[in-house]
Amino acid sequence: MTNPTDRHTPRAVRMSMPLARDVVEAIAVQNGVCIRPVPLRRVDTATGVSEVIDVPCGATLEAKCPSCAKRNRHLRVAQCREGWHLEHEPAITPGPADDYQTHLVEQRASFQTERDRAASAGQDVTDIDLAIDELDEEINQAGLRGSVVGRSTPKRSRSTRRRQDAPDLPRRTMAKTTLGRVFHSSDGKSFRPSMFLTLTLPSYGKIRDGVPVDPDRYDYASAARDALHFSKLVDRFVQNLRRVAGFDVQYFATVEPQKRLAPHLHMAIRGTLPRAELRQVVAATYHQVWWPRQDTVRFDGEHLPVWADGVGYFDPATGEVLPTWDEALDQFANDQDAEPVHVARFGVQTDIQGVLAGTKDADQCIGYLSKYLTKSLGQSMDGAGDAQHLHAERLMNALRWEPCSAACANWLRYGVQPKNAKPGLIPGRCRGKAHSPEHLGYAGRRVLVSRKWSNKTLTEHKQDRRTWVLQALGIADEPIDPHRYTWSPIPAGDANLTPIGVRLLRAVHERQRWRNHMTQLQAQADGQDLSAIGEEAA
Repeated sequence: MTNPTDRHTPRAVRMSMPLARDVVEAIAVQNGVCIRPVPLRRVDTATGVSEVIDVPCGATLEAKCPSCAKRNRHLRVAQCREGWHLEHEPAITPGPADDYQTHLVEQRASFQTERDRAASAGQDVTDIDLAIDELDEEINQAGLRGSVVGRSTPKRSRSTRRRQDAPDLPRRTMAKTTLGRVFHSSDGKSFRPSMFLTLTLPSYGKIRDGVPVDPDRYDYASAARDALHFSKLVDRFVQNLRRVAGFDVQYFATVEPQKRLAPHLHMAIRGTLPRAELRQVVAATYHQVWWPRQDTVRFDGEHLPVWADGVGYFDPATGEVLPTWDEALDQFANDQDAEPVHVARFGVQTDIQGVLAGTKDADQCIGYLSKYLTKSLGQSMDGAGDAQHLHAERLMNALRWEPCSAACANWLRYGVQPKNAKPGLIPGRCRGKAHSPEHLGYAGRRVLVSRKWSNKTLTEHKQDRRTWVLQALGIADEPIDPHRYTWSPIPAGDANLTPIGVRLLRAVHERQRWRNHMTQLQAQADGQDLSAIGEEAA
């Protein structure tokens, strides 16, 4: 065998040998060990013992950590399966407040009264506001959700009148259920069907093999804006769907890229609707973007706004201070003839399938929903040809100058200060997710789950898996005092931190030990089952 340390060995041969660190990471992935763990120092306040704990990075993409991505995918599969065909209403009823929570709210009422009295007398209320903020934080830490005073600033809104070019939708009285209709056969069996829906965006030009036939006539601007606002369009679709269905429709959905690089939606829906009504909801759904106009480019090239502390961005040629985001919206709102900057809609291609619980179709749909969860939108380009890469480059060029949010630096290009502006912003260099090649304009969540889907959070699904493993290993799942341990991050380059390679080797050995134990327990269980069958046969 060739020795890589032998300098007489040709360099090309030595460079072709596998790296030891890569082999360690590959073995760690095979054993389900996180290859990018976050080291934290844990101190037991009861005993004073300090130790380093490697916490999994929790990455959702294989490019960052295949082990964590695979684990998260399994959790999502379990979440999808448990919630799709529920037969009983999920019990989500807020419990009553305890004495301590009630005391805090009563104290908050006293503070509010004192503040109102001081404000009416023209006194300084700064100290009282600070005390109120601290008390509000304590109220949330005590286990109360939300704010005791609700929204503190008025919400901007435009007219809710439907567009004339969108069909009207029927609106039914909402029933307090999330399960949908139940069908009964003549032999007494009951069926509670659900649906699997695929929604796409409209066409921007003729496509062949995922690439525009005529790139010069392909509408990259609309493709970019539809991708940026796709998440809002999905939210609007869910609102319309619930109004038409007449019950609180629950869903589990994933966003994935098509071959043409446009995002599309796969959605598992609990309950069923007539297909004609569902297509009507899709056709009638739209999202209007009420943002300042983007028709005129005011700053480009070397002529860019300049930042001044206490002032904001201004035009260096004229000294004019650019309007803030709120001022620009006020000007836009006062224009009664203003039109939305963009109107996003779904395309005509809609796939609707009926699904029954416990069938192969249900398992296939769940697998399809979770198929691409471990890959970024940009990873659809892996193995693509030159034409596909040029198509992606043109789309990214269109996205480069599109504002992705109210805080996007691209607003400076159109003479508007972004929301919460800060120095150093340059148009065309926004660091938002939407402008990254990994996301292709879509910056929303890849997995969309309604609140009453499985009646559990993802953390609770993780706890279920942990409980099952501990029971299989014969370890008692004892509750841990959350105040017993203190956690602190370990800075990079700490001389006392064990090298990552050693920590990975230890984690691999521990995982193999657990797996061997699980195999032994499984063999014992199978042997006991066979013995029981033999005794029954005798």
